[in-house]
Amino acid sequence: MVKAGSTGELSCKFFAFLPVMLSEAQRIKRFEALAREYGADLFRYAMWMCGNEALARDLVQETFLRAWKALHRLQNEKAAKSWLITILRREYARTFERKVPPIANLDTVSEPESGEPGPDEQAEVRLLRAGIASLAEKYREPLLMQVVLGYSCQEIAAELGISKNAVMTQLFRARQQLKENLGKDGTTGDVHGLY
Repeated sequence: MVKAGSTGELSCKFFAFLPVMLSEAQRIKRFEALAREYGADLFRYAMWMCGNEALARDLVQETFLRAWKALHRLQNEKAAKSWLITILRREYARTFERKVPPIANLDTVSEPESGEPGPDEQAEVRLLRAGIASLAEKYREPLLMQVVLGYSCQEIAAELGISKNAVMTQLFRARQQLKENLGKDGTTGDVHGLY
């Protein structure tokens, strides 16, 4: 749109609506800052979703690859974590479209190295993961977002597109179901303070 100014010169307002293009160096710097800040959170969330370290690393790598390609679409830096989590969740869903994840052989037992959790701790983690995995996605996803990523109820509501009250209800029900599922054996206590 071209307008005549008060002094008679023409001014162009068309370019005011176009996003500012980043130089390649600025783009790389912006991407590296995102990777440093959110890489560990993405990996932790991916591990909780899939329970497989190799797959979790692949998911995070694919997430960052897609983020790099679409970096120009990230308008608000405050929304970066949610944006990356959304990419990660969609990438995880794509793994089921492409291939069936391999089933681990439960008969193989590995010798824990020093510094690794012992058998009791590993069993507790397996029980907790299985309990969380057995929850319906409606309950599992908000619980993981709160416990693993540290999201507030408001942030979870924004990410999932539901009300804060619905998130609070889903979190309560998730904890109740988890407590019931883990308590069926009569020996499980308050696992990691989740309930």
